[in-house]
Amino acid sequence: MMTGLRGRAGWATPVTVAELVNGGPLAGARMYGTGENPVRQVRIVDDLAVFGSVAPHTAVVLIGAAAGGGWAVEMAMRRAWEQAAACVIASSAGGGAGSGEVLAERLGVTLIVVDEDPLVTAVRVASAAARPEAARTQLVARCATRLAEAGSSARRVLGVLNAELSGTAVAFVDPYGSHLAGRRGQGHSLAEVEVPDAEGRPLGVLVAYGSFRSPGWPSVVSAVLALAVAPLAAWAATGRLAAERDTALQSALAARLLTQATRPRAFTEPAGAPEATPAGGGGPAGAGAEEGLDGVLGRAVALGWPVAGPLTGYVVRPFDDGWDGAGVVGPVIAASLGPGPVLRRGGNWAGWSGLPPDRLSGRLAECLRALPAPCSAGVGAQTADLSGMEESLLGAEAAALVSPAGVVARADRLGPARLLAALPAGVLRAQARVILGPLLAVDREGTLLETLAAVLDEGGASRAADRLGVHRNTVTTRLDRIRAAGFDVDDPVTRLALHLACHVLR
Repeated sequence: MMTGLRGRAGWATPVTVAELVNGGPLAGARMYGTGENPVRQVRIVDDLAVFGSVAPHTAVVLIGAAAGGGWAVEMAMRRAWEQAAACVIASSAGGGAGSGEVLAERLGVTLIVVDEDPLVTAVRVASAAARPEAARTQLVARCATRLAEAGSSARRVLGVLNAELSGTAVAFVDPYGSHLAGRRGQGHSLAEVEVPDAEGRPLGVLVAYGSFRSPGWPSVVSAVLALAVAPLAAWAATGRLAAERDTALQSALAARLLTQATRPRAFTEPAGAPEATPAGGGGPAGAGAEEGLDGVLGRAVALGWPVAGPLTGYVVRPFDDGWDGAGVVGPVIAASLGPGPVLRRGGNWAGWSGLPPDRLSGRLAECLRALPAPCSAGVGAQTADLSGMEESLLGAEAAALVSPAGVVARADRLGPARLLAALPAGVLRAQARVILGPLLAVDREGTLLETLAAVLDEGGASRAADRLGVHRNTVTTRLDRIRAAGFDVDDPVTRLALHLACHVLR
């Protein structure tokens, strides 16, 4: 996994003080100051008089009398400023920072306080200064080892990134910019790496926020983030496999998404919000724990579901009330529409897609042709986000109810037919059977009811014949049989009642 890391732009440039602390041999040390100066060499100083020979960009390690108490450290920092030294390194055992924190800000000289033996520190800093490319490669190699140990747990992966890239905030956001996990940062990102799913579609983005530190630091951070792509993709694949095996889980997850989407601020807070959360923490305010990697939003993103707009709801309605379709409809819809929720909604199947209504209608038409039982489908209005999905699904449900088998109807093109779709079919079904009883008694194959519905829907025999794919004379003959059963299709009142009854029974 380390192939190609060497020779990247900036990797051979001198390491900065901040790099030594935030990702190098001084990780865990306390730093006062910006740490933006480059480190070209190291000098061990045991007497303040030695400062006269200290070269610029030198990391000064204090030992002996030069480290004896806060006053000595303060004097060393003043002398370091005069010599343009990169930083001053002092041991906590010798008195620590003292008032050096104030001087670091005032003079612009970084002070580092370490807990280990300062001579050991000097050796490690000298190695990093002499071979900056090797020091950066060592950091990436250490991250690779720890990420491998983290496995396919997205929470642990984010924890490793934020621990190893100390001073850099790493967050995992979905393709729409919603925060999923990690630490939020401010300002412009230092590095971004896209995480694809198993099919190559965007799953999310790893974003690192922090100061520039050195010309090589963004490239180093990018290399570390790239190492996390594989375990995050594995995390998503594992979650998707589990959900695909459990349709009840998908339905429950989708229902919770729709409920959560109506809460204030849900899924809307930008990833660069100023407040910080711990590694692997929760999502935007107002969404609670539901938006962590183990919450609703994180699991939906792992499945590849679209969770931000524009979105379009759909409903697939079976014509046979006795056909369950379990294990069939979901996979067929997924194959036709791509990743997305498929949930039971009443006696129908429903969900949403990131496709616009026209393309979604075409895909659903393919789906209906592939299903082993007759179904109709409805497409709702396009909505900006999940907060409007319930209304889109209601429109799709209405469209599916007035659509004949094998046909996809769009809610925005129903017109007055939306009134028919709003009727409580379950309540009116018994009355509809009574009204159409004489016709149903002689209509063993269902062709008369189908013809009556087509004539009433289309407004005449010619258009009904085109819809049914038969000759006009065939429709006329069937109308004669319908009249013989006692139905006057020319009477306006009778036509209205028959039309409603046909709609309910279909």
